[in-house]
Amino acid sequence: MNRTTLSLIAGATALAAVTGFAAVSAPDPGSAEQRTGAAATLPVERTGLLCPRPSTSDLAETTYTSFAPVTEGADGKGTAVLRAAAQQSAPDDDGTSEGGKDGENGSADEKDEGDEKGEKDAAKDDTAGKPVLQLQEPGKPVTAEADGADAPALVGTADGRFASGWTAQQTTEVAAGTGRGLQGVACSAADTQFWFPGASTDGSRTDYIHLTNPDDSAAVVDIELYGKDGELETTVGEGITVKPRSAEPVLLSTLTAEKQTDVTVHVVVRSGRVGAAVQALDDETGGDWLPASADPSGRLVLPGIPKDATAVRLVAFTPGDADVDLKVRLASPSGLITPAGNETLHVKGGMTAAFDLGDLTRGEAGSLVLTAPDGSVPVVAAVRVLRGEGGKQESAFIPAARPVETRATALDNTAEGTTLSVTAPEGDAEIKVTASAGTKGGTPQTKTYSIKSGTTQDIEAPVPAGLKGSYALTVETRAGGPVYASRTLASTEGGVPFFTVQPLPDDRGMVAVPDASENLSVLQR
Repeated sequence: MNRTTLSLIAGATALAAVTGFAAVSAPDPGSAEQRTGAAATLPVERTGLLCPRPSTSDLAETTYTSFAPVTEGADGKGTAVLRAAAQQSAPDDDGTSEGGKDGENGSADEKDEGDEKGEKDAAKDDTAGKPVLQLQEPGKPVTAEADGADAPALVGTADGRFASGWTAQQTTEVAAGTGRGLQGVACSAADTQFWFPGASTDGSRTDYIHLTNPDDSAAVVDIELYGKDGELETTVGEGITVKPRSAEPVLLSTLTAEKQTDVTVHVVVRSGRVGAAVQALDDETGGDWLPASADPSGRLVLPGIPKDATAVRLVAFTPGDADVDLKVRLASPSGLITPAGNETLHVKGGMTAAFDLGDLTRGEAGSLVLTAPDGSVPVVAAVRVLRGEGGKQESAFIPAARPVETRATALDNTAEGTTLSVTAPEGDAEIKVTASAGTKGGTPQTKTYSIKSGTTQDIEAPVPAGLKGSYALTVETRAGGPVYASRTLASTEGGVPFFTVQPLPDDRGMVAVPDASENLSVLQR
């Protein structure tokens, strides 16, 4: 009996499960890849991004930016549109907003009823589904602005020539109040599981987990919190329903009575998929977005700690029962070094651990490299970074990042105040950095850089000639590696060093598609 165990369609379906959703087309039957039976590397043809609601402050000023690099072999047509999601109310006293808890305003068993209600509620929202930002051509970013607390969460899709490498970013400046400062986050793909070490339920912090559902059916989400002694008892963290095409903020401090400085948040999606990000706001040291950490691993890299950081606090968590002694190294401009007094850090299984590393970088670019013995115990981690002194401090977060395997992009860059930090902890690497055209004018520029093994470099990134507006920086790994990167935006307002840091994950814009006929012949039984 002959059995086909894998097909091109199945491969594309598996890709969609991994990346939120993406699609590829089969290679031209006459192509070289097809003739030789080798895998063809093709641009994805459809993808999606989700941006959380930027702020609850009336003083907030938000810029949304969208960009797709020019990709060889991409379709000649296509669209990339970000639309406003239906907004939900702020959380009630029980920690949920109008989306409700399982068994109250909609459970997985009541999905159809909840979906219908969600669609009606979305229809009542005048902004729901409204186009906010649409790309006109690859290689040129576009922006839109929104003021105050009414700036919406966004749900977007791109196809054709815009899908490969499509990136979106929102940058918000809050002049005063809780969380004042510069807050930035890259819009992300939907998924079914997220880890956020570095959140807090302390009285000085106001931390929200923002959940955004891109689909036409409701999603059901569980939120688990882990503190210094293990899992925290939560009252309403299970079965939170996120309505179709809607954004749901959940205030972490309302999920538990325990007030802890350092908490790890685990988001698990029972039904559907969501985008997730933590907005961490402090009464005294401003605030920023905390993106999800890279998946639990025995080796983590946290790239691009600012060289003028005045305080660095590492938060780590291991999901299993086993304890682990993490080896800590700093990838500096001259190579890997071990911080004095912090050679190893002990993390107990199932418990959140925090360590103050002080002014770790001491005036030089740096990235943290964390390693479990033999890589045997998986860990998630993030650092909270402070810049400034006394009452004029500002905070930002850097989670453990994924490497730039092929290409990654950072948006909303300006000629001044942009720092691109790149590290190659395991081997020499060569990268190409392209500055796009500006949003209002300018000619793209490209430079190539060599990064020595074990080092972090704050590189002098190219700027478009004749720049007007903001621009995109695209990093491509040309040789060696792996390469990790982050981008810092900085400005000074009233003597306070406003800043935000975004790691650059690979854009997953290309995919290797095995030859269908080759697969069928090899996998027959």
